[in-house]
Amino acid sequence: MEAGAERERRSAGLRVRLPRVSPAAFRGFCAVALGAIVFVTITGATVRLTGSGLGCENWPRCGDTFLPPKSFNSLVEFSNRGVGVAVGIATVIAALAALRVRNLPRWLLWGTIALPVSVAAQGVLGGITVLTELHPLIVMGHFLLSVAAIALAVVVLLGAHWFATGRPERTAPRWLVWLGVGLTPLLLALVVSGAFVTAAGPHSGGEDIPRFGNLETAVYVHVRVTAAFGIGFLVLLAALWRARTRLRVEAILAGAILAVLVGQMIVGEVQWRNHLVPWWLILIHVTLASAVVAGMTLLAARLAGRAHTRSA
Repeated sequence: MEAGAERERRSAGLRVRLPRVSPAAFRGFCAVALGAIVFVTITGATVRLTGSGLGCENWPRCGDTFLPPKSFNSLVEFSNRGVGVAVGIATVIAALAALRVRNLPRWLLWGTIALPVSVAAQGVLGGITVLTELHPLIVMGHFLLSVAAIALAVVVLLGAHWFATGRPERTAPRWLVWLGVGLTPLLLALVVSGAFVTAAGPHSGGEDIPRFGNLETAVYVHVRVTAAFGIGFLVLLAALWRARTRLRVEAILAGAILAVLVGQMIVGEVQWRNHLVPWWLILIHVTLASAVVAGMTLLAARLAGRAHTRSA
């Protein structure tokens, strides 16, 4: 009896320290985590594009003192590390909140827990990037891991939203779902080929860092991957427009993605004509690319979640 009472007291103490989290509050934590991951992706790109990749020549410290040296590159690199810490905190809070939501689906729980794991992997890979003196492939992997974290955070946020409000009616034809999900490999090829363009261009992350590959070849491949993705996306957009009565939100989302894609192509053309300078123009391109990844992931996830089934 005494042992049982002791367990009850410990359980009550745990409940006090970790209160239950409502589905709406959990959704809010996931939204903050997604915003933080997108922000650190942009600040990470800023480090590379401003040539600040070796602004801090050691890791995790920046120089021999607590604060970084008073130079532009050091401050940019150190600020990105500070943002990374804040992102880690935001994702850990979201993961802890997931543990305190009643009846949370297991896939959503583990997806939320994977968010701080991805941020930790980013920190480790960032250290390897500095230790390898900005090897182009390591830098590229650092960016692609950020893109993967964005996609994961989008899926988690959508799951949290549907958990809080209820899943909408399953009215998406299965062929349309396959069309939307089938664009994912082309989207990945689009992002990877764009990363190779940056690696071959003038923004390698620091002074005297060798370029990787041939710029004209990288652009040649990237443009053709863009064309293939664009054709597939226009087919999906047309199908969603025809089904807009049943899939209104998805049709509107596809239209917004089209607007971002058009803006991105315009920025890309201006970049090419200006020989990939100035650096802030490439940063706009990276920001728009992050928006496309987030939008396409959300669209594919919504279609998959609303797939019509025989039982439905």
